[in-house]
Amino acid sequence: MAVTATAAVDRTLAALADPHRRRVVDLLAERPRPAGELARELGLTAPAMSRHLKALRTSGLVEESHPEFDARVRIYALRPEPMVHLLRWLEESERLWSAQLAAFKAHVETGA
Repeated sequence: MAVTATAAVDRTLAALADPHRRRVVDLLAERPRPAGELARELGLTAPAMSRHLKALRTSGLVEESHPEFDARVRIYALRPEPMVHLLRWLEESERLWSAQLAAFKAHVETGA
């Protein structure tokens, strides 16, 4: 895996390490939402929600936009790219572990 892909996976995992941010990702998987709605759903204050959304934006997991009718409103939506890197890393890890377990099984079976 390239260094940039590794860094992307690191940023994604760091952002997803917090349960509130994972819940935000779950909610945004349903549809884009304004920050206030996310805060209400999670029972968080506006400043706490802002900190979580900043971490998710920094990691690249979410993006924000402003509707034309009100530039003060921020709508958050998921970005798929970080999850693609994470899925590739998980697939590589699964292949490695599957090969290791198959080799261990063969070793145990020949020794028995």
